[in-house]
Amino acid sequence: MDMGLGGKVAVITGGSVGIGLAVAEALAAEGAHVLLVARGAERVEAEAARIASQYGVEAMGLAADVATPEGTAAVIDAARTRFGGADILINNAGTGSNETVMEAPDEKWQSYWDLHVMAAVRLARGIAPQMKRRGGGVILHNASICAVQPLWYEPIYNVTKAALMMFSKCLATELIPDNIRVNCINPGLILTPDWKKTARQLTEKSGGDWEGYLQGVADEHAAIKRFGSPEELANFFVFLCSDKASYSVGSTYFVDGGMLRTV
Repeated sequence: MDMGLGGKVAVITGGSVGIGLAVAEALAAEGAHVLLVARGAERVEAEAARIASQYGVEAMGLAADVATPEGTAAVIDAARTRFGGADILINNAGTGSNETVMEAPDEKWQSYWDLHVMAAVRLARGIAPQMKRRGGGVILHNASICAVQPLWYEPIYNVTKAALMMFSKCLATELIPDNIRVNCINPGLILTPDWKKTARQLTEKSGGDWEGYLQGVADEHAAIKRFGSPEELANFFVFLCSDKASYSVGSTYFVDGGMLRTV
């Protein structure tokens, strides 16, 4: 299926590893040019160079912390100066947390708010005008199933991802007159390097069966009894970026292998 994304310009935050990198590759495979954003310069620049070589598209790796105003400003400027603006924005940068409400300090709440919510707000303010000048575009927010079905050990993650989901809905209503479609994706269990790292740490003193640990997590939470791959999730992102999803506006989509326990 031709997704009609050839020549489009996509900005992907958290783009050097895991879900963000998979989405960048999937878009590049469709002929889109990509601006990968991550905090680590060496990795993001290397992945951009590899994608450019492998898929024959223009790719740039930018080291920036999108949890800061300076970082988002750098992304907005790079999209404008290097590519003449963006057609697609994937707000993917984020990370899990581990705390209790009673013990977590204000600073931790603020840092996750800046990363999961304010990064999306600031990038929308800077990238949406570029999209409008180019005739329209797509903004996708990578939230989490935890936005509606929280895990007990990460209340800050749950709350800020729920806020991102609501922001996505509000932004969609505001931008659709400019032909900019905004949607949110709530993944379930996706086998990212972070999950593997955590599983190895948790099983280090009990035999090291990290794969068995992850299978137990999947058995407990997902009806499909396995983790999804970043590539499986990326395929859904690509569809929502395309004109094939032209009537998808202001929605939240669960890609979770049956993890959600409500309707």
